[in-house]
Amino acid sequence: MRVDIINGTHLGPVDQSGAGLTVFDSAEAPADPTLLARVRRGTEAVDLAAPPVVLPDFCHKGKSEMPSSIAVATRGAIRPALTDAALNCGMALAVLDVPRPSPAAVEDFYGRVRRRYPDPPRWKFELSRAEVLRAAVEGAGFAAERFGLDAADLERIEEFGHLPVEEYGGARRARRELPWLCVQLARLRFGGIGPSTHFLELQEVEEVLDPGIADLLGVREGQVTLQFHNGGGVLTGQLGELYARRLAASRLLRAEMAVQKPLSHLLGAGSPAVARQRYAAYFRHGCPPLSVEGDEGRRVLLAQRLAMNYGFAYRLATYATLRSVARVAFGASLRLVVDSPHNSVYEELVDGEPAFLHRHNAARAWPAELMPEHPAFARTGQPLLVPGTNRTSSFLCVPAAQAHRSLYTACHGTGSIIGAFERSGRSGPDPRHRHTLRFTYDRLTPRSVPQLDDVGVDAAMAILSGNGLARPVARLRPFAVLS
Repeated sequence: MRVDIINGTHLGPVDQSGAGLTVFDSAEAPADPTLLARVRRGTEAVDLAAPPVVLPDFCHKGKSEMPSSIAVATRGAIRPALTDAALNCGMALAVLDVPRPSPAAVEDFYGRVRRRYPDPPRWKFELSRAEVLRAAVEGAGFAAERFGLDAADLERIEEFGHLPVEEYGGARRARRELPWLCVQLARLRFGGIGPSTHFLELQEVEEVLDPGIADLLGVREGQVTLQFHNGGGVLTGQLGELYARRLAASRLLRAEMAVQKPLSHLLGAGSPAVARQRYAAYFRHGCPPLSVEGDEGRRVLLAQRLAMNYGFAYRLATYATLRSVARVAFGASLRLVVDSPHNSVYEELVDGEPAFLHRHNAARAWPAELMPEHPAFARTGQPLLVPGTNRTSSFLCVPAAQAHRSLYTACHGTGSIIGAFERSGRSGPDPRHRHTLRFTYDRLTPRSVPQLDDVGVDAAMAILSGNGLARPVARLRPFAVLS
């Protein structure tokens, strides 16, 4: 679906250096000027459709070419460096139909999850080659069919978990373009949580802030929720490195691509001119722009959509596993509230013209007026997850009236702001002395971690709500996490 984003003049707070960035921050949580300069440098030679947007939780991770929490709309070309190397890393929120489980049941739940998704993963095929191709072409619909999920679950996924590929060659071209080795590695794991920034958190709805919207979403005070953050699977990272030289590539992935890239891009180029074009685009440092013109452009767009679709299917497969585990450990059923990527490239309209909107560790925020026929979100807009950390509360939100000011985008978390507040002494221990039971992959037993107050997460939420980008629906309080 394409949506017209009205840009016009700067409506939000603007970087006062005159660099043309739309920056959403506050005096309490200012955007780092060094990182702002990095965004300027990274977009100064770009054919922009609108000023780049900088959102709260603005920070830089060493594996990324650009800082997190940005949205950049470009004309005529995709800029790989403006989002993550592996598309469709994302988050989902589900509600349980039972009261808060006992500590023994919680430990059983996380033990089962770790056994199902060990780290490091088992070298065991979970999909056939045909199923990998189906996941990449059909997206979440494939996972729903494979695991017996309802159509109602698909309605809660951004874009219903599927981007069409027919205009770019469809399944036939996907079968030809997806390298054999990439497909074989993608067969090894379908779903997961894993360590690093990914997490699986059990929460309670501590406070309902917008009862009308909460009721429409099926969320109520005291309810137990499950929120998880994971990647899009092995295939998405492989496609990201196949079509650009990325900082995030592991040593193993670089070794794979040293063999695979020449086979995919040069051996079948058809002419020296095409080979030179592909070498310049996919092998050089700096992630050059990828033109979407001609047959090579269709090839690039097909790869982008295959990655997005596979990520949707991978996360829904994870949800299916968690649903099964919750049934055994808690005697509970799960119902999906929302599933949304926070690393994506979508074609959207900006000022009435097509543009590629790159969101890097930032989620799409479509209000209700852009989704009038949507079976689940026509009256609410697409829900947004704005997590704190496992030591603070998190928020379930919906887009607010001024979401167009940020190119319909919101930050995907508040961890850097919470950390800065704690380091500076502006945030401290939770006055109610609550704890989170933290499970990890490197310890057999969990640890009880003291929580912080909500000063940091509230400051981040105030930027979003104060600028009319998002409004909070419910506050979620963690009580256990795997990370």
